[in-house]
Amino acid sequence: MDGGANYNPRTVEEVFRDFKGRRAGMIKALTTDVDEFYQQCDPEKENLCLYGFPNELWEVNLPAEEVPPELPEPALGINFARDGMQEKDWLSLVAVHSDAWLLAVAFYFGARFGFDKADRKRLFNMINDLPTIFEVVTGTAKKQPQQQQPQQRGSESQGKYSKTPQKDEDEGLEEEEEDEHGETLCGACGENYASDEFWICCDICEKWFHGKCVKITPARAEHIKQYKCPSCSNKRSRP
Repeated sequence: MDGGANYNPRTVEEVFRDFKGRRAGMIKALTTDVDEFYQQCDPEKENLCLYGFPNELWEVNLPAEEVPPELPEPALGINFARDGMQEKDWLSLVAVHSDAWLLAVAFYFGARFGFDKADRKRLFNMINDLPTIFEVVTGTAKKQPQQQQPQQRGSESQGKYSKTPQKDEDEGLEEEEEDEHGETLCGACGENYASDEFWICCDICEKWFHGKCVKITPARAEHIKQYKCPSCSNKRSRP
């Protein structure tokens, strides 16, 4: 387990980068890697925790043995509730606890390295500009109307996916499009839409994803008649 023992961010920017990496890993566990995460959270096992790491990886493991631990510990025993509630409710519960843990870790670093009031406020504002894991997992993160989803301009393949838009000679039009789509969020990492990135929309849940997050290239998308995101592809009836 990483646990952060050998990684100590000391500035506001470094702590925020640490926060984003851990957050991305936990979002993967609860969205694109949800099937694997579900299987690892066996209620028959001991108390398990979901960890996110700065390198955007995640892990389900036992809590740290040392007392007190090197870092604040995530919620204990997430596996015990798995079969006692609806899967979406269980994932939402884990997401809420994951949000709380991320804040605890970020402000632990802030306290450890002497962040003053201004630093703490700046760190919180940077964190607060991102949707929470709960918002990403439940799909409530600033949902955009269908007509405001990112579209590919100047192409026949409107609607299904969005490639890098070409530079528009009318700068006002381009700025308007940026404003229109700027709050569209990736269903995997939760980051905002950017006009210079390739996106693809799931035909089942209608969420948008960075191509890199779901490992879909523009060339591959050309041959996909109906795209299913990893979460929709892995859905199956579970006890």
